[in-house]
Amino acid sequence: MAVQNLPFIGNMEKRIQSASALLHTSLGCCFVDGLEHRDSIAIYNCLRAYAAIDNTKSAEEIFRTNVVAPLIQKIIPNNSLGVTGGASGDALEEDYKQVKQFVEKDCKFLLEISSTENSGLHVFCFLANSILKEVLSAIQREKPGAFSPGRPTEFLKNYISSLDFLTHLEGYCPSRSAVVKFRAEAVYIDFMKQWNVGVYFSLRFQEIARALDSALVVASLMPVQNSNSYQQNSQHLKLKQSVSLLECLRSCWREDVLVLSCSDKFLRLSLQLLSRYSNWLSAGLAARKAGNAGSSTGSEWAISALPDDLIYVIHDLDCLVMEICGDYLGQVLELLKSCSAEILDLVKQSILQGGKSLKELVPQVMNSIVETLVEKSVEDLRQLKGITATYRMTNKPLPIRHSPYVTGVLRPLKAFLDGERAVTYLTTEIKNEILHGTAFEITGRYHELAADLVNVARKTESSLQKIRLGAQRRAGASSDVSDHNVSDTDKICMQLFLDIQEYGRNLNALGVDAAKIPAFRSLWQCVAPSDRQNTINF
Repeated sequence: MAVQNLPFIGNMEKRIQSASALLHTSLGCCFVDGLEHRDSIAIYNCLRAYAAIDNTKSAEEIFRTNVVAPLIQKIIPNNSLGVTGGASGDALEEDYKQVKQFVEKDCKFLLEISSTENSGLHVFCFLANSILKEVLSAIQREKPGAFSPGRPTEFLKNYISSLDFLTHLEGYCPSRSAVVKFRAEAVYIDFMKQWNVGVYFSLRFQEIARALDSALVVASLMPVQNSNSYQQNSQHLKLKQSVSLLECLRSCWREDVLVLSCSDKFLRLSLQLLSRYSNWLSAGLAARKAGNAGSSTGSEWAISALPDDLIYVIHDLDCLVMEICGDYLGQVLELLKSCSAEILDLVKQSILQGGKSLKELVPQVMNSIVETLVEKSVEDLRQLKGITATYRMTNKPLPIRHSPYVTGVLRPLKAFLDGERAVTYLTTEIKNEILHGTAFEITGRYHELAADLVNVARKTESSLQKIRLGAQRRAGASSDVSDHNVSDTDKICMQLFLDIQEYGRNLNALGVDAAKIPAFRSLWQCVAPSDRQNTINF
């Protein structure tokens, strides 16, 4: 027969269980009485006894049910009627304030006793297993909506209030190791699991990203109306698309949006917003260059944009870069100042890179402006084809003044640079780049058209000369007789020479030295008389 089955062993087990139950009951009554009278000696001895028999949970539960629960129920009362309080009814900030006062008034004495140095009472954790446990239970029972991320604003307020409450409780821990023990308790972990910050971030992501997308899908650039709200929030940005970007970037780090534990995700969202805006601009400019609005959805704005509209884009890009690499970066670094220097440097570099990506778009916008101005100018340049007909079909004398079309060649460029928007929003440096870029391109096109015209004229002249000589031979006339009259090709070249002189003067009037443009020098040598080939002057 096994020893444990012997009658006296079974009888002894019953006596032990009875004695144990009596001990727990008596100890519990003594502990409750000590709590009611705040008898520190009795409480201390009871806690020593609980620690000795390794039954800390009973002491924590007695304190929770007899002291904590009644007071918490007054602070977060039973919702016996089942009425839901909505957003305001689920707010926790005021509840936590009252709980803090209760802890200070009615719990601190026990917490101090259990924290007595070298007492062996560190095995208790009344903060977690009595106070926090009851608070969590009351919230789950009476205000379950407080944990719902479906209302992001209210959720964040409750989450921040809860973190503040936990920090307040940690203030009662006598040492760093006690704080670590408090955070490792199952109740603490369960409490933190109630706050689904991942879902919260997803909702904020959708909210912020959708706001920017809504601004970028419109079919045209939307200038900001002169309203105070826009002026205050946009750093003088001129387009609603740019204002939306800056507002969305700021939203990521607003006090009523940011969760520091998700700061890496909000940083990533910020960079994605910058990338989205950059791609929107790049795709639009590419579609504009290709002349095909259907090639990319959301690029319609670029096809219809005038050069003056693109001035706003350049202005906004400069403002955005200044803001992002300045105050915005400073704000983010200030919020993350608790991070290591290495992390802060990575954050700084990533944001600066985002600003750089916007800065790199400015030349693309300028090129788009240049291309548009060049195409407008070429419309006038094409009139030079009529010069051939003028001198082939008529017997006009050698020209002495420039053609009328020359005056209009640089008119679009001058009108653009003298326009109110260019004067107000473009820097001198950018205006000079657009001026010289457009002048170089127009001159290049001018050279191509003029060179083709002269080549065709010379080939035609050569063919006619051969036909004329053949006819003379057949008629028996002398072929040595030279025609001393000025040829049509000479007249055409002289007309072009007069034209490019006027064109050069117009360039100089705009501040461009025509002689320094390679295409102009080539054009000069193409049409200038032989005695003026090497000297460019007007």
